[in-house]
Amino acid sequence: MELRQLRYFVKVCELRSMGRAAIELGLATSALSQQVSRLEGELSTRLLNRSSTGVTPTDAGIAFLQQAHLTLRHADEAVRAAQQARLSGHVSIGLPPTTASVLGVPLMRAMAERYPDVRLHLVEALSGHLAAMLNARQLDLAVQFQTDTARRWSVLPLLDEKLFVVGRPDLPGLPGGRQVRLAQLGSLPLIMPSASHGLRSTLAAAFARAKVAPHVVAEIDGLGLLMDAVRAGHGATIQPGAATARLADEGLVQVRIADAQVGRRNVLASLSDDELSPAALATRVVMVDVARSLVREGRWAGATLHEN
Repeated sequence: MELRQLRYFVKVCELRSMGRAAIELGLATSALSQQVSRLEGELSTRLLNRSSTGVTPTDAGIAFLQQAHLTLRHADEAVRAAQQARLSGHVSIGLPPTTASVLGVPLMRAMAERYPDVRLHLVEALSGHLAAMLNARQLDLAVQFQTDTARRWSVLPLLDEKLFVVGRPDLPGLPGGRQVRLAQLGSLPLIMPSASHGLRSTLAAAFARAKVAPHVVAEIDGLGLLMDAVRAGHGATIQPGAATARLADEGLVQVRIADAQVGRRNVLASLSDDELSPAALATRVVMVDVARSLVREGRWAGATLHEN
């Protein structure tokens, strides 16, 4: 038995006409009649007397109508109670700079639409700093790239990112074509994050496997300044596609790294479920939905959804 069937039955009894009720409900008369018949079949009793002049409730129909009114009133009150007690609270979220450039604003927009009474506190920082803040309970949720530091976290894989060589087209040594292998980048001047950065560790291991030493000309731990230096022609960098999301058409070239297993996995780490507020639990769901939508719509360059 469904609430809509109760509403249909009440409307038919109110108007004493299957045809007029169908018009008000926006249904075909045959569809409405079928729904009422299904209701009668489920109850194993006839609720309506049908005639050429209209319909009237049977004795069983009159008794059922009273309870149907009560049930529908309670359902409407439940809906109002839920709407008046909208989810509220405060949620702290940590986003690495590249991830924030793609996910930050769409997340804010989605939360404003779904949970307008939940106030977000967004922190943009390097993943290592976000991990420390999560451990210190200063964040509820954080996008991370390495998750072996705290087993008490709840971790949900989000997506995998390809890495790209990014640089000015007139930079000497910048590879042409759509993809390149790390072994071909030994002489390319690179501007990279320092060794404490997770991406640098990933690339150091990848260069070692390729048996080539990268030519690092500068280390910069801020994405904005790093990309400024790349735009100025001081060197190229290796970053996920999201690193250029905040840039307009700057004329930079992006060449995908073709080596197998050279990439970065984004995971959504959070405090354990029993430590998260209802607002934080809801926000986690929204973050996953938004991230996956961005990938499916092609708005997260070089990203593919992680297959669980």
